Amino acid sequence: MSMINKEIPEFSVQAFHKGEFKTITNEDVKGKWSIFLFYPADFTFVCPTELEDMAKIHSELQALDVEVYSVSTDTHFSHAAWHASSDAIGKINYPMLGDPTGKLTRAFDVMIEEDGMAERGTFLANPEGIIKVAEIHDGGIGRSAKDMLRKVKAAQYVAQHDGEVCPAAWEEGEATLTPSLDLVGKI
Repeated sequence: MSMINKEIPEFSVQAFHKGEFKTITNEDVKGKWSIFLFYPADFTFVCPTELEDMAKIHSELQALDVEVYSVSTDTHFSHAAWHASSDAIGKINYPMLGDPTGKLTRAFDVMIEEDGMAERGTFLANPEGIIKVAEIHDGGIGRSAKDMLRKVKAAQYVAQHDGEVCPAAWEEGEATLTPSLDLVGKI
C-alpha cells in the first residue's frame, strides 16, 4: 500500500540529538518539512555513508525549513555510541531516532521482519505531516542526499504553485508544466 498522501503515523521515540537524549513525537515534526531516513543498522557499511552524505547538506535543508530524522531499530544509546566513535556519524547534527520495538519502522512499512531491521526507506512529509515522497532501496544501494534535496525543492515548489508540476529531473529555476488539454500529446 502506498504511503503517498498519507499522514505520518503517531509515534513517540527516544532520540540522540546534539549530545542529548530527547523524546520526539509525530507532533514535534509537524510545522516544517521532514525527511525520515530509515536505515538498517548502526555500525554498518553503507549506512554511515548515507547519513554523512545527508549531514553535508543538512544546513541547506534547514534553510528550506526541512529537518532530517534518521531512524533505525537500534536504541538511542547505540546512536550515541556510534556518534562518538565514527568520524562520519560524528558530523550528524540532525536527530537520530531509536526504534528498538520496530513500531515506527512497521508504521512506515519498511520493516524487514526476519532481520528486525529497516529497509533503506526515505519519506518526505510536508508541514502538515502528509507524505509527499516515498522511496525504498535495496540494502546494497546507497541513496543520494543531493537528489533528495532536488526532490524537496520540487515538492515545495508544487506545494506553493497550485496547478503546476515539475517534470523529470527538474532543478530549481527550470520550467515547470501546467497540465491542460493543450499539452496532451505535445510533450
